[in-house]
Amino acid sequence: MKRIGVLTSGGDAQGMNAAVRAVVRTALDSGAEVYAIYEGYQGLVDGGSLIRPMNWNSVGGILQLGGTTIGTARCVEFRERSGRLKAVKNLMTHGIDALVVIGAMEA
Repeated sequence: MKRIGVLTSGGDAQGMNAAVRAVVRTALDSGAEVYAIYEGYQGLVDGGSLIRPMNWNSVGGILQLGGTTIGTARCVEFRERSGRLKAVKNLMTHGIDALVVIGAMEA
């Protein structure tokens, strides 16, 4: 089974929750497991409880909310190789095969 991670990055913007919801529900409908990475790139580097599984109901009722319900944070540590290695380790620990980044790609 494919596992994907979804995170938001950059400043909060309209439509982020709708994009997260669309990614989660489309992936689930395709038979994939989905993990939210809370607090953007910082959550990717820190791992632990910031990487959590999502289900259909996890994204229910979020369309009308502003910003992003899974949070966003840039991460200076991710700009360095050592930070990216931590991020990769956290993805591997959860068996995440793919990553969907919503918002700015800049860490």
